[in-house]
Amino acid sequence: MPSKRPKKQRKERYTAPLHRRRKYLTARLAPDIVDRHGIKRIPICKGDTVYITRGAFRDSEGDVIAVDMKNYRLHIENITIEKVDGTAVQFPIPPSSVMITKLKIDKNREAVIDRKAAARREFEEKED
Repeated sequence: MPSKRPKKQRKERYTAPLHRRRKYLTARLAPDIVDRHGIKRIPICKGDTVYITRGAFRDSEGDVIAVDMKNYRLHIENITIEKVDGTAVQFPIPPSSVMITKLKIDKNREAVIDRKAAARREFEEKED
């Protein structure tokens, strides 16, 4: 973010357009996927399988059933809490608390992975 002031950073995050909000909903990839694809993180999509690394649901794994771009949260299957009246509701998980273990790949996402991997290889070659 360009500003150092917390007030401006919060405002930027709360008023961000959708194309920037998608970037904030990024999670790291599992080590085997990093080795296979050559990238370290990617925006989360509905259908990805994630492993929860922090919080009350630590060590749980499930598919992403919804991505809440307004509140920057994920809804994962079987991650629910029980309300006082007994109904189960999805518990929102922040994307920083998950690791993607299986990607749902379509042709657009494959293009993104290829583009990011090429940029990373170019950067690593430049450093050497």
